[in-house]
Amino acid sequence: MADDRQSRDASKAVSPELARLRDAIDGVDTKLLELLNERARLVQQVGDEKRTRRAPVYVAGRERDLIARLKGRNSGPFPTDAIGHVFTEIISATRSLEEVVRVAFLGPEGTFSHQAVARQFGTQIDRIPAGNMREVFTLTQQGKCHYGVVAVENTTEGAVAETFDALVESELSICGELMLEVTQCLLSTSGNMADIRKLASHPQPLGQCRRWIQRNLPDADIVETASTATAAQLAAADASVAAIGSEVAADVYGLEVIEREIEDSPGNTTRFLVIGRESPPPSGDDITSAVFTIRKDQSGALYRLLEPFARYGVNLNSIQSRPMKGKPWEYLFFVDVQGHAEDESVGKALREAAGVAHSHKILGSYPRGAGSREPRDSGLRKSAPKAVSKKGSS
Repeated sequence: MADDRQSRDASKAVSPELARLRDAIDGVDTKLLELLNERARLVQQVGDEKRTRRAPVYVAGRERDLIARLKGRNSGPFPTDAIGHVFTEIISATRSLEEVVRVAFLGPEGTFSHQAVARQFGTQIDRIPAGNMREVFTLTQQGKCHYGVVAVENTTEGAVAETFDALVESELSICGELMLEVTQCLLSTSGNMADIRKLASHPQPLGQCRRWIQRNLPDADIVETASTATAAQLAAADASVAAIGSEVAADVYGLEVIEREIEDSPGNTTRFLVIGRESPPPSGDDITSAVFTIRKDQSGALYRLLEPFARYGVNLNSIQSRPMKGKPWEYLFFVDVQGHAEDESVGKALREAAGVAHSHKILGSYPRGAGSREPRDSGLRKSAPKAVSKKGSS
């Protein structure tokens, strides 16, 4: 009775002006719903056309540019930073009317890969957790998932070796990229630092928090796990175990956050790749990733491999080396260049580099992700033929 009386009193306290404004907001919301349904009907027609042409449902460059255009046209007061989140969900919901996209990621739920999938594709998809990074590639290659999302490098810990190795061995293409700022938290069931005897996490977060661990938990036994979510599961089952992971993992597995932002470097960011069986067309703001090998007995081979990119004015955004398995002191050279392999200058540079290389493979030309490390006019690219060569691919 008291609650009913309070509710009636509150309704009486609403001024006529407030009631008018609320009615106006209700009217706007109704119009928004009508417009969303109009968009949905148009997307259904797009889906019919795509099925006729056998075109992919998900086009990373189109979705990125759509959101960028809306941000550029926003006159406020709606916050520009919120536009990406709102329209990612709108796109995800209406895309599902064409086909529900299945995306593999390093599971279980609560990993940073899980968050990356939601950031890139929205929530109206089928998320398929994989037990390890290789399984993400396998599920995608076998067609059980349309796409996979894998971490490839981190601003603190550098390259994710397993992903680079899998890219070389797989026939999949890179279809897109995204940057996810990663904030690591210390999680446990009790929320009490004194209870911790073991500290569990994936090797990458353990490395990202190395100095913090040495200062705060120097005596804890370190347990490496397949993912941060697996570590959270261990912590949920044993009060003496703490996990390093995300706040999302804390919510999923019922853990308390002992401390936030324990990563050693501010702005700690992980770059993720979207992998798939189809190569996207040029988007106008792309990256091309490739891998080359050179003969170690040829002097100046690395210089001659890279020289065509400088001669054709192609910006080389990144180069990383990885040891070749079974061949001591020989290396794979991974490069990211600005532009798409179908661009004239990029294509010429790739072909000439391939002519110098012992072996090579184009990993993909793909739309540069929003928030990428390069400014818009010097992004990377992806899509392109799988190989450019006559000497075989590595």
